[in-house]
Amino acid sequence: MSASRDLKAQHIEEIKSMIQGCNGMVVVSYQGISVADDTQLRAKFRAENVQYKVLKNRLVQRALNELGIEGFDKYLEGSSAFAFANGDALAAAKIVVEQGKTVKALKAKCGLMDGAFIDETVVTKLASIPSKEVLLAQLLGMLQSPISGFARAIQQVAEKRAE
Repeated sequence: MSASRDLKAQHIEEIKSMIQGCNGMVVVSYQGISVADDTQLRAKFRAENVQYKVLKNRLVQRALNELGIEGFDKYLEGSSAFAFANGDALAAAKIVVEQGKTVKALKAKCGLMDGAFIDETVVTKLASIPSKEVLLAQLLGMLQSPISGFARAIQQVAEKRAE
C-alpha cells in the first residue's frame, strides 16, 4: 500500500472510533461563517464536551459505510463539519441550532442519534428538548404540586377551626 492510502485508512479508523464513541453527532454546514463566529462556536462546543472537527466528506462516508450506517450520502456534499457529543447526546444539536439562529451561515444538515440517521428536522426538534436538569426540576414540581395543595387545604381548615 502507498503511504497516502495507509494515511487515509488510519483517518477512517479514527473517524469510526469518534462515531462509535459519541452519544450523538451533527453534520454542520458552515460555509460563509466568520472567524469570530467560528471561534465562539468552538468555545461553546468545548464547554459542553463536544468534539468539533472539519473532516473530508468522503472519508466520513467510508467510515459510516464500514459501520453499516446509511442515509448520509446526499448530505455529505459541500463544506461539512462534524460535531460529536461525548457527554449530553443533545448538546451538539442544541448548540448548532441555537447558534444558527444568530449566525445564518451555520446550519445543521443531518445527524446521528443512537446509531441511526436523523434529518435536519429531527435535529431541530431534538434541540428543543430541555436539558436533563430542567426536566428533573419540572418533574419535581409536578410531584410536589398535589402534596403542597393538600397541605394548604389542611392549613386553611385548621385556621378556620381555630377561629
